[in-house]
Amino acid sequence: MSYDKTSVQAVLEQVRSDGRAALSAGEGQQICEAYGIATPQQALASSAADATQVAERLGFPVVLKVASNDILHKTDAGGVLTGLDSAEQVAKGYDTIMENARAYDADAHVTGVLVQQLLPRAQEVIVGATTDPVFGKLVAFGLGGVLVEVLKDITFRLAPTNAKHAAAMLDEISGAPLLDGFRGADPVNRPALAQLIENVSHLVSDFPEISELDLNPVFATSDGAVAVDVRILTDFEPAPTRYRPSEEEILAAMQRIMQPDAVAVIGASSEDGKIGNSVMKNLIDGGYAGEIYPINPRAEEILGKQCFKSVLDVPGEVDIAIFCIPARFVADVIAEVGQKNVAGAILIPSGFAEVGEHELQDEIVRVARESNVRLMGPNIYGFYYTPKNLCATFCTPYDEVGKVALSSQSGGVGMAIIGFSRSNNMGVSAIVGLGNKSDIDEDDLLTFFEQDPNTEVIAMHIEDLKDGRAFAEVAERVSKKKPVVVLKAGRTAVGARAANSHTGALAGDDRVYDAVFRQSGVIRAMTLNDMLEFARGLAVLPTPKGENVVILTGAGGSGVLLSDACVDNGLALMQFPDDLDAAFKEFIPPFGASGNPVDITGGEPPATYKNTIELALNDDRIHSLILGYWHTIITPPMVFAELLSEAVEAARARGIEKPVVASLVGDVEVEDACRYLMKHEILAYAYTAEKPVAVLGAKYRWARSAGLL
Repeated sequence: MSYDKTSVQAVLEQVRSDGRAALSAGEGQQICEAYGIATPQQALASSAADATQVAERLGFPVVLKVASNDILHKTDAGGVLTGLDSAEQVAKGYDTIMENARAYDADAHVTGVLVQQLLPRAQEVIVGATTDPVFGKLVAFGLGGVLVEVLKDITFRLAPTNAKHAAAMLDEISGAPLLDGFRGADPVNRPALAQLIENVSHLVSDFPEISELDLNPVFATSDGAVAVDVRILTDFEPAPTRYRPSEEEILAAMQRIMQPDAVAVIGASSEDGKIGNSVMKNLIDGGYAGEIYPINPRAEEILGKQCFKSVLDVPGEVDIAIFCIPARFVADVIAEVGQKNVAGAILIPSGFAEVGEHELQDEIVRVARESNVRLMGPNIYGFYYTPKNLCATFCTPYDEVGKVALSSQSGGVGMAIIGFSRSNNMGVSAIVGLGNKSDIDEDDLLTFFEQDPNTEVIAMHIEDLKDGRAFAEVAERVSKKKPVVVLKAGRTAVGARAANSHTGALAGDDRVYDAVFRQSGVIRAMTLNDMLEFARGLAVLPTPKGENVVILTGAGGSGVLLSDACVDNGLALMQFPDDLDAAFKEFIPPFGASGNPVDITGGEPPATYKNTIELALNDDRIHSLILGYWHTIITPPMVFAELLSEAVEAARARGIEKPVVASLVGDVEVEDACRYLMKHEILAYAYTAEKPVAVLGAKYRWARSAGLL
């Protein structure tokens, strides 16, 4: 769609020239027309007589609205009158609105009363835009009208957005069924509404000086969508641009950082209990095969390695320098590291922005930029990259090599990641601490892991994003190839910044993060355990080939719980065709239940489990299988685990790869059975019906987002 950018530019130049921050109703209408946004016929009246003349020209009935940029909630101020169908009513209404406005806010600047064509009743929605400090320009959609800030039923997208995402927004709000007609009402024109969202997103993207925009309400009908009220605010001070290397520069640096051939330890020590000693031991004991250069001006040798007074004295090339020195010395050494052409400084020391020392952190960033050194940290535990046996950390070595890469902003969460991975034998490719994120952040890691053949799943703990738009753009690309799981901490904190528009007030931090993650194809975990289980499970489960999920259980209660979990996680229980239903009935007792879930009942021998499981695995119409095992003496837990493992391995040998998850409930023996199944790469969980289904649901969410289903 083509837009009249010249008209918009002229309006905004006039607003800038006048030194105003808000557009008049007429200016707002002009901008809407330039971007294909329908508005009702209207005009501003500065007196009761003017209002009467405008109303007669538009035709009765009309609506009157107070025109004031200082009054956001017009209805609360008594500033809206509807259905006026005579000149006398309009004249009286004008005076009433002016009196109400003065009583509501004596200091408000009122430019007059807007006289507007009365439109037929419609579904009221809001379309808006705001400028987010993390993500930049956002477009919003939700239920509108006077209760918009009470209902808070709204979703967001990065602006500009496309037709696909605009259409998806319509289904993301809780009130989506209202758009399809309710109690006899006609459904709204969804394409017209999606086009309106898309137009608004391009408007604020094309003109970044538009800081806030509200179309509330928008009257949505079967014929189209009309913006009944328009509010546009401006900010002509450009936001500072964040430093961002090119993708090629990021990748070149990150490859040297994550896969170094030579490591220098700044502040290496031979004294037990020192961080510089722990880092040296981990590099050596972890089996790192590259060069290790301890740097300490007061030592000749540390742990059998020749020591150097400065990194500049090292004879060979150095890829990364691990800093184990006090914060006050870091900046000077970064400059030396830059002279040595070191790609990355791994800043373990604390004492920077996390304790209020922002100037000190700004200094090391400045020096690093001047020296072309990327910074990881400060205030981190370091990182692991297992394909090179690299333990660049003061934590314990980790040698369980696998395909999952994890990162955390918190050291405590990092310890939890290490502990969970070790106790569950979860192989990892990398575990990275990001700490204060003075430089390297999640989108740098995503850029590296995207092309890393040793990584298949990426999981990240995030407290905040320095550049949300950069993260979203990279994540949207990466998530089409590899699952990206994110745990966003602080999700219950609502943005407290003051806002002069409905959209701005509704743009709470977590609501925006949630919508942008969805747009980017990110799988969001709501708890730390979910993030870790999703990471482990996504690496194990094959990609489903379709949506048909079957539950096979030994107890009706288990089937009910698993069915509820499927609904909660967006999984579709397969409707059995007659022949498949009959096939299952061949193996289950008469008092069992076919259909879906299939309940074989608790008294059945191992053969019943074996036959029904093999049937489900071998039928191409069944795409995923959920097992609900209930502890029985006739088929003990380990017997069940062994027969399930044998059936799955036999299917794999024939080229049948289906997601299979299991819930085992019973006495403590089910724990051993779960461990056995996990060792055979079958996801199994004790004492829970929800977790295996949640992990399977995560796999499905990724497959759908990546376009694989």
